[in-house]
Amino acid sequence: MDEFKMDNIASITDKWIEKTILIVEDVESNYQFLAATLRRSGATLVWARQGEDAIEMIENNQHFDLVLMDVQLAGIDGYEVTSRIKKLRPDLVIVAQTAFAMVGEKEKSMAAGCDDYLAKPIRPSLLLQTISKYF
Repeated sequence: MDEFKMDNIASITDKWIEKTILIVEDVESNYQFLAATLRRSGATLVWARQGEDAIEMIENNQHFDLVLMDVQLAGIDGYEVTSRIKKLRPDLVIVAQTAFAMVGEKEKSMAAGCDDYLAKPIRPSLLLQTISKYF
């Protein structure tokens, strides 16, 4: 699909109906924002509030097509969670999402194994464009 066509909610209605996205996010309002933005896509959304939960889901062979990974999590941070998930499923696309839009954060995310990076606050159009690169 052309990336430029997947830049608003109307353009993705039911387009990702066979996809499952794991959202690793410990702040409920951030999860609600992501879920609201992605709801019309048709994708199945699974929420892990902690990194440990996300790792367990992957270890139990739960299928995901993409992971949205908050890097600032309580307990194990998103960088470590990403590293562990990539050891289990190297092919699984992981997109870092962080409020730490400081110099070097993108590089740190990529070094941990993330495939892409979004700085918070995330614009809905950028979220959809980023995911559409992998679907």
